[in-house]
Amino acid sequence: MSDDVNVVIKTTIRTMLPFIQLYGFYVMTGTEGAGGGFQGGVILAASFILYAITFGAEKGREKAPESWNTAFKSFGLYIYAGVGVLTVLYSLGSAEFLNYSATFLSLFVPHTVARGILIADVIEVGIGITVAASFTSLFFDLVWKGDEDGRD
Repeated sequence: MSDDVNVVIKTTIRTMLPFIQLYGFYVMTGTEGAGGGFQGGVILAASFILYAITFGAEKGREKAPESWNTAFKSFGLYIYAGVGVLTVLYSLGSAEFLNYSATFLSLFVPHTVARGILIADVIEVGIGITVAASFTSLFFDLVWKGDEDGRD
């Protein structure tokens, strides 16, 4: 491929990536419409993968190092489990994991609003973060040709 075509592709991708990521976050919190945490996470991961394909795996690994992917995978799981543990605690130990009516938010807002806040804004974001980090990590594990001992 000529250098002129590479410049066009790289400029287009560099311009499109923020919009793809914004769309991924929009889909991630889309409980009222199409979407959810998994779909939004896959779109976010696709944006990182698109960057790595366009600019090379080494530059992609610099933008999304494995240590960050591991941290984000754990953080997303902690968000999901944290909401579940909070619902168990606020249900007074009746062991109702992810029972949204037992949360402290129900004291301040109607039940349906509290459920929407927990599902759309917390649970789905946790799922999306975990999925995005997992798919990005999986991609880099498949294409990485670097020194296995020197990876971060």
